Amino acid sequence: MGKGGNYVTVAASEVEELRRKNGEMEKAVEDMRKEMLQLWRRTQVAEEAEERLCSQLAELEAESLDQARDYHSRIIILMNELSRLSSSSDSGSS
Repeated sequence: MGKGGNYVTVAASEVEELRRKNGEMEKAVEDMRKEMLQLWRRTQVAEEAEERLCSQLAELEAESLDQARDYHSRIIILMNELSRLSSSSDSGSS
C-alpha cells in the first residue's frame, strides 16, 4: 500500500482526534449553558427581591411621612394649647 495506506491511517487518527475534541467542546458548551441558566435564575431572584425591597421602602417612606405630619400637627396643637394657657394665666394674674 505504500504512502496511500499511511495517509488513510493518519486521516483516521485525525478524525478520531477531531471527534474527541468535538465531544469535549460539546460538553464545555453544555456546561456553559447550564451555568448561564443558573446565573439567569439567580438574576431573576435578585430582581424580584429588589422589587420587593423597593415596594417596602416606598411603604416605609409613606408611613414615615404620615408620622412626621402627625407629629407636626401634635406639636402645633400643643404649642397653641401652651400659648392659650400662658395667655389665660397672664390675664388671670393681672
